[in-house]
Amino acid sequence: MKAARLYEYDPAMNVELKIEDVAPPEITGPNEVVVKVGAAGLCRTDLHIIEGVWKDIMDGEGTLLPYIMGHENAGWIEDVGSAVTSVKPGDAVIVHPHRSCGICLNCRYGHDMYCDHGLFPGLGLDGGFAEYFKTSESSVIKLNTGITPLEVAPMADAGITAYRAAKKAAKLTYPGAWTVLLGIGGLGHIALQCLKHMSGGRVIAVDREPAAQVLAKELGADVVLDGGPDLIEQVKEVTGGGAHVVIDFVGELGVENICWKLLRQGGELIVVGYGGKIEIPTLEFVVNEIKIGGSLVGDYIELVELMELNADGKVKMHQTEYKLANINQAIDDFKHRRFTGRGVIVP
Repeated sequence: MKAARLYEYDPAMNVELKIEDVAPPEITGPNEVVVKVGAAGLCRTDLHIIEGVWKDIMDGEGTLLPYIMGHENAGWIEDVGSAVTSVKPGDAVIVHPHRSCGICLNCRYGHDMYCDHGLFPGLGLDGGFAEYFKTSESSVIKLNTGITPLEVAPMADAGITAYRAAKKAAKLTYPGAWTVLLGIGGLGHIALQCLKHMSGGRVIAVDREPAAQVLAKELGADVVLDGGPDLIEQVKEVTGGGAHVVIDFVGELGVENICWKLLRQGGELIVVGYGGKIEIPTLEFVVNEIKIGGSLVGDYIELVELMELNADGKVKMHQTEYKLANINQAIDDFKHRRFTGRGVIVP
């Protein structure tokens, strides 16, 4: 099968993935499934993997290279293990990115993304930038009738990550409250749609790219700002003192040390994007009683919930398609923000 493999890490991102012929995955366990990839989303985490940001966490010695990236996957069941009963060959599915064991305490509590024995295809383990990839039965969700893998693949990570953050924000807001979304890209535009259906509050969308600003307006943002040098003053003026909740989908490039300044007293920052370092005087926590917390990828049930919102037409993915053979162009376009929403790789 054709696959795009990473051979080395490079902070400058001057390396390219190599398109090669490799052996397709085979079933080796009773609960495994092989998925014929219909589409695979291109995630900012993929850029960070190439940069080596994840190297010390998942591959300290570089021994996992080369491997196939791609953790936002949807397609059709190709083959199943002997114990698989919930899906059969030909079924259209979206794949939760985490292969959880289902029996550790974290899994028992429903926190499958904290699984003690979890595996993550696309991060050190062969993923979906290929014609086929292997996962577990417990990670797949059948698609609703009329929904194609191409329409939803990036929701396997970008979608549920945004949905999880939006659920947290919705619990903290009320009619008249303000949520600021920093970055209306692959995650931000999903969070915006979720908030409009889950919260009675108002939403400010912030992005420097004109196309993203247009998309934010189309998706119902109450206010759209361009993220200029007077952003803090603009937000405080619009909200009457600061946002109740800020969701930072950027997490680097200086944004991480602006986002918390957008909060009002008692406000909460939800950090989703990463790569930078937040520096806050401890006095700010005490005097303003702000709260800061991270938000990880959503769990399996949250992906089920998001697929229902998608099936009802309430949340849609805005995306640009690339053939697998053009994946390096897709990566370069993503790095330089030449498209809005999500890039999707189609084998």
